[in-house]
Amino acid sequence: ETLKAELRAHLPDYMVPTHFIVLDKLPLTANGKLDRKALPAPDAGQLQAAYVAPQDELEEQLAAVWSEVLKIEQVGRSDNFFELGGHSLLATQVISRIRQQLDVELSLRDLFEARDLAAFAQAAGAGQGNDAPRFIKADRNQPLGLSYAQQRQWFLWQLDPESTAYIIPAALRLSGSLDIAALEHSFSALIARHETLRTTFRQQGEQAVQIIHAPRALTLTVESVPAGQTLEACVEQEMQRPFDLEQGPLLRVRLLNLAADEHVLILTQHHIVSDGWSMPIMVDELVRLYEGYSQGREVLLAELDMQYADYALWQRNWMDAGEQARQLAYWKQQLGDQQPILELPADYPRPVVQSHAGARLAVELEPALIVDLKQVARQQGVTLFMLLLASFQTLLHRHSGQPDIRVGVPIANRNRVETEGLIGFFVNTQVLRAEFDLHTTFNELLQQVKHTALQAQAHQELPFEQLVEALQPQRSLSHSPLFQVMFNHQSQASVEVRALPGLQVEALVSESYPAQFDLTLNTAEQDGGLSAGLTYATALFERSTIERMAGHWLALLQAICANANQRIADVPMLDAAEQQQIVHDWNATTADFPSEHCLHSLIEAQVLATPDAPALIFAAEQLSYTQLNARANQLAHRLREAGVGADVLVGICVERSLELVIGLLAIIKAGGAYVPLDPDYPEDRLAYMMQDSGIGLLLTQTLLLERLPVPAQVQSLCLDQDGDWLTGYSTANPVNLSHPQNLAYVIYTSGSTGKPKGAGNSHRALINRLHWMHKAYGLNESDTVLQKTPFSFDVSVWEFFWPLMTGARLAVALPGDHRDPERLVQTIRQHQVTTLHFVPSMLQAFLTHPQVESCNSLRRVVCSGEALPAELAGQVLKR
Repeated sequence: ETLKAELRAHLPDYMVPTHFIVLDKLPLTANGKLDRKALPAPDAGQLQAAYVAPQDELEEQLAAVWSEVLKIEQVGRSDNFFELGGHSLLATQVISRIRQQLDVELSLRDLFEARDLAAFAQAAGAGQGNDAPRFIKADRNQPLGLSYAQQRQWFLWQLDPESTAYIIPAALRLSGSLDIAALEHSFSALIARHETLRTTFRQQGEQAVQIIHAPRALTLTVESVPAGQTLEACVEQEMQRPFDLEQGPLLRVRLLNLAADEHVLILTQHHIVSDGWSMPIMVDELVRLYEGYSQGREVLLAELDMQYADYALWQRNWMDAGEQARQLAYWKQQLGDQQPILELPADYPRPVVQSHAGARLAVELEPALIVDLKQVARQQGVTLFMLLLASFQTLLHRHSGQPDIRVGVPIANRNRVETEGLIGFFVNTQVLRAEFDLHTTFNELLQQVKHTALQAQAHQELPFEQLVEALQPQRSLSHSPLFQVMFNHQSQASVEVRALPGLQVEALVSESYPAQFDLTLNTAEQDGGLSAGLTYATALFERSTIERMAGHWLALLQAICANANQRIADVPMLDAAEQQQIVHDWNATTADFPSEHCLHSLIEAQVLATPDAPALIFAAEQLSYTQLNARANQLAHRLREAGVGADVLVGICVERSLELVIGLLAIIKAGGAYVPLDPDYPEDRLAYMMQDSGIGLLLTQTLLLERLPVPAQVQSLCLDQDGDWLTGYSTANPVNLSHPQNLAYVIYTSGSTGKPKGAGNSHRALINRLHWMHKAYGLNESDTVLQKTPFSFDVSVWEFFWPLMTGARLAVALPGDHRDPERLVQTIRQHQVTTLHFVPSMLQAFLTHPQVESCNSLRRVVCSGEALPAELAGQVLKR
């Protein structure tokens, strides 16, 4: 105790050891590091010797509650609830029993923060009285309203009566001598005992009501597996059969006869009358009933103080009495005004309507990892649930890049003793939020998650449906509101299948996994181990994607066990194989391309290959490859006279025309780099670009020159001069002065974030891009590329030069045609265009034109500049 007192002066309570073991020396690994696995476990005898009896009546009462819930014989005043095997679910039972027996209202935080029974007794002694209303019997002669959870299920069923997303299935193989009469008697008694199992629903005016039917005997029809159908298919078919909430029954029992001593019992329930907690209750009571009836004796189960309809009435009365406002205020403050949608990288676009089709991937955790995780949880003063939730939220943050992660977490919501033994739909859903920044460490996240989880427990009764209604997120049938991913942790086995008199019982695992959400991580503690699985929407994800995500989660768990204090941004998630694949293999993008050439030399080679083929089309004018090359060469020689050479910038401000293409090609042939100056730009912007780029020469047209703000030091050359003004210049290719590293062009940015900035590109980089496009999309001499993008945008570069280096035709759209769908249709039909570029918004306008179907020459549509909606891409492919 002296050691503990000294440590408490420097450490938080959760880091103070509960027990001390004296060792002669610490065990070491072969590498000289501490061998944690070789450390001896605390001796049970030592723990027992440390027992200190409760000192007063309150401590004795609390010790009795702990003993009942934890199912242990003795609890001392120095014992810690969680070290004795407690967890959040059992803690809720402790709180509910104290409320019932002592009329004291405590929170889960009180139990969590109490280091032992004595400290918890101090909290209980200072606790406030319980102000929740008492349970009363609902008048069965009046319409019986639905609980809030049932109300939502009723709404969802009305939207889609054929949905199987909310079916709770179970199938048991019974091997041995089955007493069918005893089984029928057992189910009849169970249905008589729990009103929910004989309840249906209907709409009465504006109110939905539940109809409780009189008990009646259940008759089991023993069936055989239909001919031509496997047992598995038969079971799956039954489990996927929709329920009619108005007609019932909402518990279906089917018995398949496989042999004289072998049967399969299939149980299916609709979620509106049951939940995950209810299944163990049903199985436990069914087993006890069958044990008695099969041996010819009556079975007396503890009387139920209330039924689900009574709870539904109590819930509404309590919420209406002010509890709803109190809890809603917390959740509004916690979740805020913005409700972001989690956008995980998916393999498929999100369907307009959620399909609920799903699959499951089992995730195996090594025993050593489970031990380490529990150790980290103890060291950090959190439960295993909190640790796993924090790890899952970290995974989602790292995959999505979003700083605000909301995860749905189901909670049993049976924090009243009277509800613990009922079959019914009590489970509620909470939205647990985690916020990240670049500096957040995992330890800091754990404490954030701990605080959030404990606060959520104290506000767990607010129905999820009311939270959705209050926050009013943007509703969509494509995803669930408030959260799109769920974490479902079971701290104890949900259903323990045990032997029956004369029977061996084996649970059959269903291969059907409806996906209510995009992704659900299910974890379960059982027999000291931990199982896990990911259920995912197959409409969004491929199995391989989920397998990678599972691998990342396991790597993340390993990393935080090694160092829980590292920044989340630094936590490694890739194993060696994926690191090699992503970092090295996928980046091994080196490809052969003519890197030793300049752009104009490739075009000149194409001139030799197809000299007479049409190269350039504008309106009714057309130039062959030889003609285009000759005119560009003449202008290039003229530019050489003007001092143009390698890396010399030359401005060009020309309307769409043959001269535009000739001018661009001539600048490059002369060795220079062109600077496009769009005639539609404002004068002040054109003046800035000419001044900033430092051009000494401007190529333009007569009418444009009259209004251009040309600096005094810049010479101008009009390309539309009268007469054959370039006759005296050679049509031969100029001697190449360029190197692949020299600039080919400089294009200015839009200046949306400040002043426009010039961005240059070399011949080598440009050829790399064009060579990749050609390898990917393969132009040939039968193609026509429509150049319609303003030449001040970089898309125009490939529009100009890709066709000219591959033998295809370059068709230049008339001024203004790139904005007019009707004129585009005419141009495409006139020149039999096969390839063109659109921004998605213009593509949408183009597709709505009534004559777009006549553009049957189109083979390639390139989209960029904006996000391309999947629906829009689908429209193109259909046409």
